[in-house]
Amino acid sequence: MSDESSGARESGPEPRPPGTLRIGSIAGTAVYLQSSWFLVAGLIAVVMAPRVEAVQPGLGAGKYVAGLAFAVVLYGSVLLHEVSHALMARRCGYPVSSISLNFLGGMTAVEGEARSPRHELLIAVVGPLTSIAVGIGAIGLWFVTPDGLLRMAVEGLAGANLLVGVINLVPGLPLDGGRVLKALVWGASGSPHRGTLAAGWGGRVAAVLALAWPWIQYELLDTTPTVVDFLLTFVVALFLWSGASAAMASARLRTRLPSLAARQLARRTLTVPEDLPLAEAVRRAQEAQAGSIVTVSGSGQPVGIVSEAALLATPEDRRPWVAVSTVARQADSLRLPVGISGEELILAISRNPAAEYLLMDESGGIYGVLTTADVDRAFRAAHR
Repeated sequence: MSDESSGARESGPEPRPPGTLRIGSIAGTAVYLQSSWFLVAGLIAVVMAPRVEAVQPGLGAGKYVAGLAFAVVLYGSVLLHEVSHALMARRCGYPVSSISLNFLGGMTAVEGEARSPRHELLIAVVGPLTSIAVGIGAIGLWFVTPDGLLRMAVEGLAGANLLVGVINLVPGLPLDGGRVLKALVWGASGSPHRGTLAAGWGGRVAAVLALAWPWIQYELLDTTPTVVDFLLTFVVALFLWSGASAAMASARLRTRLPSLAARQLARRTLTVPEDLPLAEAVRRAQEAQAGSIVTVSGSGQPVGIVSEAALLATPEDRRPWVAVSTVARQADSLRLPVGISGEELILAISRNPAAEYLLMDESGGIYGVLTTADVDRAFRAAHR
């Protein structure tokens, strides 16, 4: 199965996620192997061992090695699936931070939400189409492959990729088909949130239907389900239900984000020289009823934002003897446009965490100061 995660991050090298092994990079995108992969690889080796023994008897422990080799080849095709997502995302203008292979398949970490239904559709559908193409190619290869282990591997590769491609087109999140459904509903309604909710419900329905697989095996396929069948069914259903529910919760959250506007949350700001005594700066701010203080250079350019926490930590009897600049943070990296709002505002804060930010107006002048405390309060109020 496949899934793409979104979330903006700062550019630059990222630390290796815990519980993963970096196995290389493709087109500048790091590829990680999660520890859960070794569990599924071992499971595939055990499940394939009887089939390997039937095709080529007498291998002994080598039948498990052959099964493990098939797991590696199979996940190579999963990697192709994820690489197709990554390449399409980059072509549409979205950075891709990593590709991870795990127990249920893979995940491509695309930074940022899709900006249009077309981008959402293209990035999502290319993965299943790649798997189906690999499956069809393997079918063609089957006809020219001699009998034996190699032919068995080609046959398994064909079946597995066709299955992965078709299952991933099921219209429910977090599957690729869910993102296709989201794109279609988004394009028809003009609302990405409605698209996500529709695809989320599709994922929940798929989760419930997945639980029926053992019954289908018994009633329709005349096959008695094993403990492994029940376990895998439960894991898949849990994956679908939790992924769909998380996507729906995120969509509902995003409908409230537009109410967060930096302009409306800005604090009135007093500008003072860097060398002004802190006590005098506080007195002037109280007199002007300003909620924040910004230090400026001799030419009037903003230099620092006074930290409210540092100010409160400075004893009053010391304030006349220290310059206001001693409790100020450099403003260069903490500037935001005053028009920023909603999800863009949240992402900007998450990229560069700080207690205060300097808001600049359209002409490049100081509009005010935005504090994360005020954003948090507004965010909580939007959820009531």
